[in-house]
This record gives sequence, structure tokens and C-alpha cells, in this order.
Amino acid sequence: MFQKYLVTGAGGFLGRAVLAELKKKKAEIRALVLENDPLTAERPDGVDVVVGDVCDDASLERFFSGADRRTCVIHCAGIVSVASHPGERLYQVNVGGTNHILRHCEKRGVGKLVYVSSVHAIPERPKGTEITEEAVFSPDLVKGDYAKSKALATALVFEAASRGLNASVVFPSGIIGPGDSGKGSITHMLLSFLAGKLPLAVKGGYDFVDVRDVAAGIAACAERGAPGRGYILSGQYASIRDILKAAQNTLRLKRAVTFLPLCLAKLVAPFYEKRSLRKKQPLYFTPYAVAVLDSNSRFSRKSAAAALGYAPRSLQSSIRDTVLWLKKTIVREG
Repeated sequence: MFQKYLVTGAGGFLGRAVLAELKKKKAEIRALVLENDPLTAERPDGVDVVVGDVCDDASLERFFSGADRRTCVIHCAGIVSVASHPGERLYQVNVGGTNHILRHCEKRGVGKLVYVSSVHAIPERPKGTEITEEAVFSPDLVKGDYAKSKALATALVFEAASRGLNASVVFPSGIIGPGDSGKGSITHMLLSFLAGKLPLAVKGGYDFVDVRDVAAGIAACAERGAPGRGYILSGQYASIRDILKAAQNTLRLKRAVTFLPLCLAKLVAPFYEKRSLRKKQPLYFTPYAVAVLDSNSRFSRKSAAAALGYAPRSLQSSIRDTVLWLKKTIVREG
């Protein structure tokens, strides 16, 4: 459909999966990556790599060079954080960076923009109530700085669509799957579990979706997504216990894990977050992370299924592939 695809955040977990999906098409692909990102050295076949930052206009001028109505922009770049106080950089990238991308899209008259938001941008509804894309996007209606930043950015995209930009938004749920070299929270947990170093985990769960299915949904949205519309790209609900059991069954492991009740986890999380900050360790167990595991994650993907042909794989399949990938990675790095 498009002759050229521009992908921001191409060096990230989702960005790499999007590149792999787009390489199935006969089109030019340009990737925007941060300086020192491994992707700058790898230079995947058929991908033109531009080093830059969504907050830097000079690098965006290079990135958008030659873009026109035959160009589709896929904006994946963003900071994901469960920190209680993530700092201004979160808003500079997630909101300011999106505003920069929108300005360049309108300036160049690109044919399509697909913005990767998050289900966290959608106001939560009471438990047992289905959550759809039909919502008001405002930072006042969601909790946590990450959710607020994505709500603000989403509102900007829909405003641009109302001005005539052919822009659609996708809302992935919790992204998991093989290839997470950045070691997000679920990947980190699985690594600890496989190594026998996970004595405690938290009860509760969320809706998780495979990164490859999200990438396929984004590619489909680029072709069939309606202007000014949003599409939830969810998977299925799984408790942390479900995820660890699937990992255990894949490798036939025997691991003993004690599960903390959510009420106790909520009490402990603030202290653990402070400890992680003091030791300069990655933040996984925070009040925001625990709140997510206790939230309503009954997301409807009916719109994506009808408009995009979206059909995600099973959680068990995703966890199996992730665990097998991690096992190979551990052997290779060990």
C-alpha cells in the first residue's frame, strides 16, 4: 500500500518486531534509533537506519527526508515506566516527541500515521465492565505518570486527525514475547524463575499480548485503520501464577514460589521501590506495578478483529516461545 515506512523507536522490543513484520512487504523501510543503540551497528538488510531522537528536530528532518503521501509513519518511540516519580524526560519523549512527529507528518503530508499508545491511556472502568476504545483521553482520568503521558499524546494524535491527518491509534496491552533483550518486567521475572532465584511473586494478573501479534496489528492498521479511530490490541488475561506455570511446563521444571497477596504487596512496594532506587537497580516492583496487577483488564479487541483481522495467539504459545528464546539466550551469553 505504501512505498515507504518510517518507524520510530525501531531499536526497542516492539520496534524490532515491527521492522520484522514490515520486511515482509516490498517497501522502503527507514528506522529511527537512538545513538549507541545496537541496531545502528547491526544495520538489518533492507532497513535504512537514521540515528536521532524524536525530541530533536534536526534528526527528524533527516528521518522525514523524502516523506510524502506514499509514506506511512509508525510511531513506536516512547518511555515505559512504572516508577512513582519517573521525571520530566517521560513527558518530553512521550508527549513532546509525539508532538514533534505530528508536526513533521503534517508538514510533509504523509499518507498515514499509526501511533502506538497503550491501554493505560484508556480510563479504567469498574471491574467486570468491558473496556473499549470509546473514551475521553485526559491525564485527569488515569492514574500514574506513564498513563497520563500516553493519554496526553493520544489526545494530540486524535486532534491532528480532526485537522485532516490520516492518523490511527493502537492500544496494546502488556507486551510480552521472545526477543525482549531489554528485559522488561515479565522477561526479568521469567529469567529469575528459570534460574531458581524467584522465591516470591505477587498474586494478581493482567492482559498480556505477544509482541509479534502487536506488530502484525500495527501493520494491518497501517493499511486498514480508519482515520481518527483507535484499536485495542489485547491478548488474554493471565495471572502471574499462570505465566510461571506455563514456563514451568515448557521446560518441565520444579520451582517453589510463594505468592504475596495484593494487599501485602501494596504495603511492601513503596519500600522496595526506594531500595531499588538506592541500589540503582531497574524498577519492577513498585506501587504502580502492583496497582496494574489489581486493575480491571477486561479489554475488548472486537474493533481490531473486525477492522484489522486481528487474532492474537494463545498465552501458552507466547510463554513457550519466550522461555525457549531465553534458554537459548542464556546458553549463548553464558
